Amino acid sequence: MSDGHDAARPFTVMTVCTGNICRSPMAQIILARRFDDAGLRNRVEVLSSGVSDEEHGHPIDSRAVRVLRARGYELPRHHFAHRISRAEIDATDLFLPMTASHMRMLLRMLPAEDRSKVRLYRSFDPALPRPEAGRESDLDLVDPWYGGPHEFDVAISQIDHVAPFIVDWVRRRLDADGSQDAVEA
Repeated sequence: MSDGHDAARPFTVMTVCTGNICRSPMAQIILARRFDDAGLRNRVEVLSSGVSDEEHGHPIDSRAVRVLRARGYELPRHHFAHRISRAEIDATDLFLPMTASHMRMLLRMLPAEDRSKVRLYRSFDPALPRPEAGRESDLDLVDPWYGGPHEFDVAISQIDHVAPFIVDWVRRRLDADGSQDAVEA
């Protein structure tokens, strides 16, 4: 496969935020369900991490838990907030940072040949214009951390809205790679 993905393992999607307790685990949970609903459970693995270790070991923020449950999402039995590891970087096929700042920090951690695997989460929304270089923050997902219930509701709505577009993009990649493999076999 041309993107370096090993067909013997699931396509790995990594959602990334600051501390891995609000936005990235919410996106992980939502995307995992959307991939399951699309029949891709065995072909796609969704993980989450942070670019900082400031929340290391903490569970998902209780406000994020509340909004996820209110929307009918099941929570993992355990969530262990952590900074993205070298092993995770090496195994990830698509990185989805929540903000341009997360993207810049993540890009500094990646080898040059893997930088094309990074796309802002909201960049998949076809209704949003592609920002000019240096204006990538126009696509930032809202940061609910300093807010209240309203900000968490906005964040989960943004995540939920974009999730189907990400699922479709990954499905097309898998289908194209699968047909290419079938031709090469």
